[in-house]
Amino acid sequence: MRIREYEIPDDLLYTKEHEWARSLDGEVLVGITDYAAKTLNDVVYVSLPSLDQTLKQFSSFGTVESIKAVSELYSPLSGSVTKINAELTTHPELVNQSPYDKGWLLQMKPSIPAEKKNLLSGKQYGELLSSTK
Repeated sequence: MRIREYEIPDDLLYTKEHEWARSLDGEVLVGITDYAAKTLNDVVYVSLPSLDQTLKQFSSFGTVESIKAVSELYSPLSGSVTKINAELTTHPELVNQSPYDKGWLLQMKPSIPAEKKNLLSGKQYGELLSSTK
């Protein structure tokens, strides 16, 4: 699905803060949306949590820095970090170039799977973007 120039894959869940979550073999891959990547513009640095760090749903876990702004990253679910995208250390621009593929941020093991009900579907996220100027 597309809203204006922003891509919104239907198979992901979203936060109101513009992160996405993709189920992956009992774990969840996390990244920022196309909208967030394009709004930030040129990403120059990504600060991510450490492996095994425990995250809480909708709490900050890091930052994305661009030439014009620093934005907090918020965890879509509670759980522990099992992988981070080390490629972003040397190539933070992957967040802009490929937010749903090569620019993913971390993988986590959810501790409270029922929290998924607190996230937005692709359709709901599209409605949120439609109401954003």
